[in-house]
Amino acid sequence: MDITKAIIPAAGLGTRFLPYTKAVPKEMLPLLNKPALQYIIEEGLASEIKQFFIISSRGKQAIEDY
Repeated sequence: MDITKAIIPAAGLGTRFLPYTKAVPKEMLPLLNKPALQYIIEEGLASEIKQFFIISSRGKQAIEDY
C-alpha cells in the first residue's frame, strides 16, 4: 500500500513560545536555517508523498504566503 497524501495539522496558538508566536506562527519558527514546516514537506517528498494538506487556523497568513 502506497501512501500518497499527508495531512499536516498546523493550527494552534503556540502559547509556549509567546510572545514570539504573536508575530510568527509556530510552524514557521526557524530550525537551523529553514522553517519547521519546510522540513516536514521535504521529508514527505523524499518518501514519495505527492499531496500535502495543511490544516491551519485563522490568522496564519504567513503559512499560506510561504
